[in-house]
Amino acid sequence: MALQDKYKDLLDTATASGVSDLQVAEQDGVLHINGTAPSGDVKDKLWNIYGQIDPNFLSGDVVMDIQVATAVTGAKLTVVTESTNLNIRKGPGTDQPIVGKAAHGEIVTLISKMNEQWWLIRTDDGAEGYSYAQYLQPA
Repeated sequence: MALQDKYKDLLDTATASGVSDLQVAEQDGVLHINGTAPSGDVKDKLWNIYGQIDPNFLSGDVVMDIQVATAVTGAKLTVVTESTNLNIRKGPGTDQPIVGKAAHGEIVTLISKMNEQWWLIRTDDGAEGYSYAQYLQPA
């Protein structure tokens, strides 16, 4: 099965949800999906569909790099790790690559809540991704 066929629902949803600058390319058995989502909810929806197709994100045949379009004026959160930095990940899960870090005590912006465990956040430096909600509290 071609990867674009396997992930057709994901690609169709990205298009229908208004993901701009959508780029889809298959290289070395991996489907690369890049673009800009109009909101955190759209980004969360895409990750949910990806999770339905590949429940544990284990196949390794997709690299999804979807950013959220505009600076969000969402709730401010404080990183409450014990002493270390908070990992910011490309997707919701510890198996996802780390795309940034937020320091203990740093204030970040909530973009959306994927679920009760994983929240989409953005640092003042522009690092955007999912972090474990247990280490975030209202500022």
